[in-house]
Amino acid sequence: MPAGGFSGSHGGTEFEAKVTTAVIISCIMAATGGLMFGYDVGVSGGVTSMPSFLKEFFPVVYEKTQQHAMDDSNYCKYDNHSLQLFTSSLYLAALTATFFASYTTRVLGRKLTMLIAGVFFIVGTVLNATAVSLLMLILGRLALGCGVGFANQAVPLFLSEIAPTRIRGALNILFQFDVTVGILFANLINYGTSKIAGGWGWRLSLALAGIPATLLTVGALLVDDTPNSLIERGHLEKGKTVLRKIRGTENIEPEYMEIVEASRIAQEVKHPFKNLLMRQNRPPLVIAIMFQIFQQLTGINAIMFYAPVLFNTLGLGNDASLYSAVITGAVNVLSTLVSIYSVDKLGRRVLLLEAGVQMFISQMVIAVVLGLNLGDNTNKMSQGTAIVVVLMVCTFVSSFAWSWGPLGWLIPSETFPLETRSAGQSVAVCMNMLFTFIIAQSFLSMLCHMKYGIFLFFSGWVLLMSLFVIYLVPETKGVPIEEMTEKVWKQHWFWKRFMDGVDEDRKGKDVV
Repeated sequence: MPAGGFSGSHGGTEFEAKVTTAVIISCIMAATGGLMFGYDVGVSGGVTSMPSFLKEFFPVVYEKTQQHAMDDSNYCKYDNHSLQLFTSSLYLAALTATFFASYTTRVLGRKLTMLIAGVFFIVGTVLNATAVSLLMLILGRLALGCGVGFANQAVPLFLSEIAPTRIRGALNILFQFDVTVGILFANLINYGTSKIAGGWGWRLSLALAGIPATLLTVGALLVDDTPNSLIERGHLEKGKTVLRKIRGTENIEPEYMEIVEASRIAQEVKHPFKNLLMRQNRPPLVIAIMFQIFQQLTGINAIMFYAPVLFNTLGLGNDASLYSAVITGAVNVLSTLVSIYSVDKLGRRVLLLEAGVQMFISQMVIAVVLGLNLGDNTNKMSQGTAIVVVLMVCTFVSSFAWSWGPLGWLIPSETFPLETRSAGQSVAVCMNMLFTFIIAQSFLSMLCHMKYGIFLFFSGWVLLMSLFVIYLVPETKGVPIEEMTEKVWKQHWFWKRFMDGVDEDRKGKDVV
């Protein structure tokens, strides 16, 4: 039953589309992949701060956290490569899986790729919850990583293709919103399970990942694939039926023909990854790659992975650390709602630039406070200064949650043409996972060696990425997904130079 309607301008033709129940249900189901991803991000930081978990799998770290020797640095309590590998192995697997996911997304469809992701998530959850050795624990994380690779490849494409143009940004950000909800749930569950007597609470934390894993798997079985994917794979009548269903109108012929034409061009592409290197595909490719690199170099995942560990380092007790992580998780969720509301009203660039200022200031304040109060072997952090740090972390998290978090996935998923969309999304996911792995594997060591300077390091990158947005990121608000070349790239002061001859290539040249 339609919840509302509008007409979207598309190259001079009006594409009638209503916000139907089918669209809303499909998007909510698909976005549960973000819930699983977020839960995995949040749960790892919580369990690695639990003494019982450290004692069983990382006894060296456990001993360091229990000792209070004068030569023990406040910044180096958790500096352990095996501990970092527990967190980062997920992203190494995701990096590898995304190349296979590009193939399944294109050849088997978005729906089946989400189903594969759900199965991997379930297998990984079972291995982690029943782990009796570090190897079993890592294998579980690797399976979860494969799920992340497949889900992050398929879900943003699914959401961008099924959503009507006017609310494409808001519906796509459901994925990031579910990521933040997953992180919050993980923090809340970690806070509760850390109090379970007997030291087995970490198993429950890891086991409860099975809930979002099951939701994604069941959801993937129930939803229809996108019209774009169905038509691209030759199911023209099915694609038209689904398009009629999700648009809530019989007047779908103009949009259907647009998708058919885009599909025809896509079929000519024999090697989509090689096609990505063609001159006209460089603008979306460069922006997709840089967005993934910059997203991680904001420092957000360093904070979200290790929030309890970080707050422990600042001198807060274990309970206070988990409690502070819950606060930042709640801020993350609420701030993502701001993005859902404003992304299709204010546009992408406004959110990115405002957040750049907010993230830069908050990280500079954190660096100054830590530099003045937390030395290698001294801790002059009062309760008041610790609260200031928590508030600044929340300020940083909030600005990221309505900008680089959701837009880092939205913009790449909506700017590639259909013929390179799966390959482009695969490159974006790959770069994201690569730099997530690097940050996850190195943050605790960086914190040990750079101390408070690590926040100066991240703030410098925030300044650089804001300049990148000012000069090189075009506005894509309200632009139909198949019209990016004409309405965005050909109009941009810098990127338009790469669009010479694009029409000729599309009309008749052999595409490699």
